[in-house]
Amino acid sequence: MEPDLQSYWMPFTPNRYFKQHPLLLESAAGMYYTTRDGQKILDGIAGLWCVNAGHCHPRIVAAVREQVGKLDYATAFNMGHAGAFALASELVKLAPGNLDHAFFVNSGSEAVDTALKIALAYHRVRGEGQRFRFIGRERGYHGVGFGGISVGGMVANRKAFASAMLPGVDHLPHTHDLARNAYSRGQPDHGVELADALERLIALHDPSTIAGVIVEPVSGSAGVLVPPKGYLERIRAICDRHGLLLIFDEVITGFGRTGSAFAAQTFNVQPDIMTVAKGITSGVVPMGAVLVDRRIYEACVNASGFPEQAVEFFHGYTYSGHPLACAAGLAALVVYRDEGLFARAASLAPVFADALHSLKGLPHVIDIRNIGLMGAVELEPRKAQPTLRALEVFRHCFANGVLVRTTGDIIALTPPLIIEPAQIEQIVTTLGKALKAVA
Repeated sequence: MEPDLQSYWMPFTPNRYFKQHPLLLESAAGMYYTTRDGQKILDGIAGLWCVNAGHCHPRIVAAVREQVGKLDYATAFNMGHAGAFALASELVKLAPGNLDHAFFVNSGSEAVDTALKIALAYHRVRGEGQRFRFIGRERGYHGVGFGGISVGGMVANRKAFASAMLPGVDHLPHTHDLARNAYSRGQPDHGVELADALERLIALHDPSTIAGVIVEPVSGSAGVLVPPKGYLERIRAICDRHGLLLIFDEVITGFGRTGSAFAAQTFNVQPDIMTVAKGITSGVVPMGAVLVDRRIYEACVNASGFPEQAVEFFHGYTYSGHPLACAAGLAALVVYRDEGLFARAASLAPVFADALHSLKGLPHVIDIRNIGLMGAVELEPRKAQPTLRALEVFRHCFANGVLVRTTGDIIALTPPLIIEPAQIEQIVTTLGKALKAVA
């Protein structure tokens, strides 16, 4: 029996077109989806940047099944369950530096809004409540909460809601420079000077009014924009100079995507706060977290004047630290460790890069870029029809058994970390044929 498609208002989807041409998935396992008509689809994007351990991993599935029959729900307000504390402990072991406390949420969007609140609370308890401004970056994606779209720089996500943005937000320029950096492998050579725009924004607004800077180490939803060499290091140094908190949004880059547990380790740059989600449970159960430096936690929780019985941070969600999500997260971290998936991503990165860059010279390809198991092929837009060329490539690939992702006129590839070299070749070969067919 076919489902009625009319009642569901789909997110980030042209609903009218989809309901005339539906793509319906029925099941998944390992590297593959299966559609309702039985077609196998090789997943080149890990679901949506999140299924790092592959679909329906038996150990994660078993952990969730066991948990749902034992403890289905527990509030995180004034009580807890062992799984939440265990997952927090394991998470902070993976995190770089002194990011040794975790606040659980349910998505990347919630993680970003929570991180912004934590930054404001930290400055306030230190007697610097005048620090209310945040600096994001053009083409940055930080989810779809009002905080996230305010500090984010994806124009289409902002324009309908401009009247409700957070006050006092400004943006760094993006780092996308086709003229100098096209076809870079890994970090591009040019663009470190773009970080100096932060000094100019600080001078414009007065550093004593700025709470923090939020950036993705690699801008994922904007089309895999890899930071220029030295760029993140310079941002960190400027933040240190002026007492600003540096927030890394690692919702996409976390849990092995760049070949390390987190991109902060890949680039050897230490944030003060880090947002994570997606791969935290390998996409099995919605979850996110904010990892914070111990000095931030200590300042907020042990602030002078707070009685022991008082709530220190008035924030949280009904489903924070949900038992099923914690079970999935603990199992996912075990899978990542036991199967060596972060190291596997690092070892496959050169294979992935070689395959991806073999598409150079195909019709309408104007750039290819990559880091770890993240890659993008940028296409020349059609005149008066932006995004249509990429959408046609997506549909051609799907019809031929490969799932890719489009963002504007960019094809993004972020496969599960369990991918085999032959499957990398299949994805890239199918994409190459699609580029020729669409041309």
